Amino acid sequence: MSAQIDVATLKALLDDHTVKIIDGSWALDGTDMQALYIQDHIPTAQFFDIDAISDTSSDLPHMAPTADVFARAVGSMGISERDHVVIYDRQGLFSAARVWWTFRLMGHEKVQILRGGLPAWIAASYPVQSGTEWVKSIGYTPHKNEKLSIDINELKSYSDMTHKLVLDARPAARFDGTMAEPRAGLRSGYMPGSRNLPAADLIEGGALKPVPVLKNVFSALHVTPDTEVVTTCGSGVTAAIIALALFEAGHESTRLFDGSWAQWGREDQDTVVVKI
Repeated sequence: MSAQIDVATLKALLDDHTVKIIDGSWALDGTDMQALYIQDHIPTAQFFDIDAISDTSSDLPHMAPTADVFARAVGSMGISERDHVVIYDRQGLFSAARVWWTFRLMGHEKVQILRGGLPAWIAASYPVQSGTEWVKSIGYTPHKNEKLSIDINELKSYSDMTHKLVLDARPAARFDGTMAEPRAGLRSGYMPGSRNLPAADLIEGGALKPVPVLKNVFSALHVTPDTEVVTTCGSGVTAAIIALALFEAGHESTRLFDGSWAQWGREDQDTVVVKI
């Protein structure tokens, strides 16, 4: 199954009542996306707050939730592990990829992203509605897939990078250290051995670029079927866009560094930082 679905196909599923829809909007600048969701959203959509549905015991931003926290949150949205879930965001493609990755981390198989997000839905003149959506809570059984994530200790232990590649989704100026990080207490620069692949370079018109283009991008970075790719960014959100693009390109061995630069770049962290 492709990780993406177009608006016409989603509309047909919605009319048949065979899909569960999630608004996974989030913004780095603190915009209240839940308030915007209440203002207008795709009918039946539930709002997924990546800050609230997270490991709140961590001092790092929106770390992946525990299986129990995820199950309670998603179950309260009336979603089971067997449901077909489609996720969108207000930007076209930004934080929806993070929510998609989180569902996959919990073992959810039938999960997709709306190609072009809410802007594409509105451009097609499909309906939106305001307010909140009431649903009956149901049970959700997660089956966490630890192979989709990597923590800082395992990443620091990498000594042989022959078949490993770390791709950083931050903008080039943040990667090379010529622009300060937006979060306080972080050094500027990049992880030794990592390569920069800005998430924006994978997007065109609010959606992933065509698969042949994505394959060419990863081929130029020498990604082979044997390569284990680790994706990272500022706080684990746009890293999921690279993970999504790799999935669509057919690459199977991808892990997301959840702590990302918010953890690696901390001033009190014993990690090596490179600046150009």
